[in-house]
Amino acid sequence: MHIPENYLSPVTCGVMTVAMVPVWAHAIKKVKVELPKEKLPLVGVGAAFSFLAMMFNVPLVGGTTGHAVGGTLIALLFGPNAACLAVSVALLLQAVIFGDGGILAFGANCFNMAFILPYVGYAIYSMIVKRFGSEKASVHYIAAAIGSYIGINVAAFAAAVEFGVQPLLFKDSLGNALYCPYDLSVSIPAMMIPHLAVAGFVEAIFTVVVFAFVRKTAPDLLFENIKTGATEAKSHIPVFALIAVLVAATPLGLLATGTAWGEWGSDEIADVVTNGSALGYTPSGLENGWSLDVIMPDYAMEGMNEVVAYILSAIIGVALLVIIFKLASLLVKEKKVSNVA
Repeated sequence: MHIPENYLSPVTCGVMTVAMVPVWAHAIKKVKVELPKEKLPLVGVGAAFSFLAMMFNVPLVGGTTGHAVGGTLIALLFGPNAACLAVSVALLLQAVIFGDGGILAFGANCFNMAFILPYVGYAIYSMIVKRFGSEKASVHYIAAAIGSYIGINVAAFAAAVEFGVQPLLFKDSLGNALYCPYDLSVSIPAMMIPHLAVAGFVEAIFTVVVFAFVRKTAPDLLFENIKTGATEAKSHIPVFALIAVLVAATPLGLLATGTAWGEWGSDEIADVVTNGSALGYTPSGLENGWSLDVIMPDYAMEGMNEVVAYILSAIIGVALLVIIFKLASLLVKEKKVSNVA
């Protein structure tokens, strides 16, 4: 679901980034009220879960690949506003260090995965829990599964629309697309069928498994308990141990072959076959657009074993996220936790 560089026009990227500015501002303001100062560094743990989830690629329908995002999971742990910030920072690191998602497309990627996904997922989760009661753990797990499944699919639909409007709005003098060459009739089914059939369930499983683990081992990290102060702080060693296990297991993401839909390089898109025929040309905006030379493109490093590089990438990502949110917490003054949902 990471939109690469130059698949969206600069105008589209600018509009999406501007749209995210008030969202980020709102999220920062609310997080300062919703979370006590001592919990803010732990938002980096939530961001780490998202970063790692996005490294576990799985094969999807149509020969492409996809991954979980963990947006709803972080919303369950620290609230949707913290989830917005956590996923946004994770996406920024992926783009700047690993070339996963475009720098210009950062606003669009955040709109889909850091805004739509956690807010929709958490809203559905809350609605189900309120409707069927919060006493049973099973209700929470079912609600988490449904919320995360719908959340990632709504986010995928938004990405499909962003892809699909490009050839309708931006063409060269010959009528060829300047950026993404596939209109809505192609982009929507190409994105939605794999997410509805596979990626949505991967997101739901990841969300429920980690949510259940944290609920049992560190319930003080659940947003519902943070809001009410109902649970005393416990050791977070099991949570960090789970992150360590996920880091060690990230090379499993290398087993999925193929490229995620809409993430082909400019050197291969002309040969991509859609509806039985190859595109036959490379959009000029995509071929001649802006690019950034990153340190570890695609989580790899020249001369290093790909498994070792993948694990090293996971360690770097997790470490930076924890450090960033720890440093950010130092800038926040001590405040009481809001009991308002």
